[in-house]
Amino acid sequence: MNFKNITIAGSGLLGYQIAFQTAFHGYQVTVYDINEEVLEKAKSKFGMLEKAFRQDLHATDEQLEATFKRLSYTSDLAQAVQDSDLLIEAVPENPAIKIAFYKELAKVAPEKTIFATNSSTLLPSQFAQDTERPSKFLALHFANEIWKHNTAEIMGHPGTDPQIFDAVVDFAKSIGMVALPLNKEQPGYIVNSLLVPLLSAATDLLVNEVADVETIDKTWMVATGAPTGPFGILDIVGITTAYNINKMSAEATEDPLKIKTVAYLKEHFIDKNKLGVATGEGFYTYPNPAYQAPDFLK
Repeated sequence: MNFKNITIAGSGLLGYQIAFQTAFHGYQVTVYDINEEVLEKAKSKFGMLEKAFRQDLHATDEQLEATFKRLSYTSDLAQAVQDSDLLIEAVPENPAIKIAFYKELAKVAPEKTIFATNSSTLLPSQFAQDTERPSKFLALHFANEIWKHNTAEIMGHPGTDPQIFDAVVDFAKSIGMVALPLNKEQPGYIVNSLLVPLLSAATDLLVNEVADVETIDKTWMVATGAPTGPFGILDIVGITTAYNINKMSAEATEDPLKIKTVAYLKEHFIDKNKLGVATGEGFYTYPNPAYQAPDFLK
């Protein structure tokens, strides 16, 4: 399939990164979000990505100028998808929000448009019928800082057309990703199936007052050689995502520890807008977090 026009729905933490990465690799990209104010914030974040692409990918002035020319913005969903070959949804990790979005999207998207969700924890089968094109719907999940951590997990549901699946695998490769196809639906995909238990164990240790943030991170970094500990990772992922995942788990299981974790994250981080790297403070302060200091592991 010859993809040319890509729509990114949602310009939050992952959405704006996906948009910039896709435009950088030659596609015309329309960024959609709920209002102009949110879109203006996204435009300012593209300036930060420009610096990162220069530093990490050695991007040239010409490449970056062309990237910005390929980006357009709108808060009108019908306009955003009017000629879209592929729409990548990156709206908040809330089933009700996603369902409402897909029901609206189904009314305005052209027949040719393939829908992909970037959901971190939810399965495509949860939304397939709401898209009104289940055969053209699947998951395409990116990691944070996608220009460096360039994984793209592609996961269909039982009704996904194999040709659509293969086309999205090819698309992922075309924007510089390492394509990671999954053979069946798996909550958390591969990355989060490995990562979430680590992050949950770390927050359990913290909330139960077994050890503090730096000690827990230091333990993991020294013992495994990892460059970042679980709380450094949580700051990168975004504490809002961790909060939402724990909240859904607490509501589903009524686990007292999950309930305690949700309350802890809300009081100490969510309510104080300490959401991680994106806000300049989370478990650490940025741009120079303590775990990057030369003597942190001593």
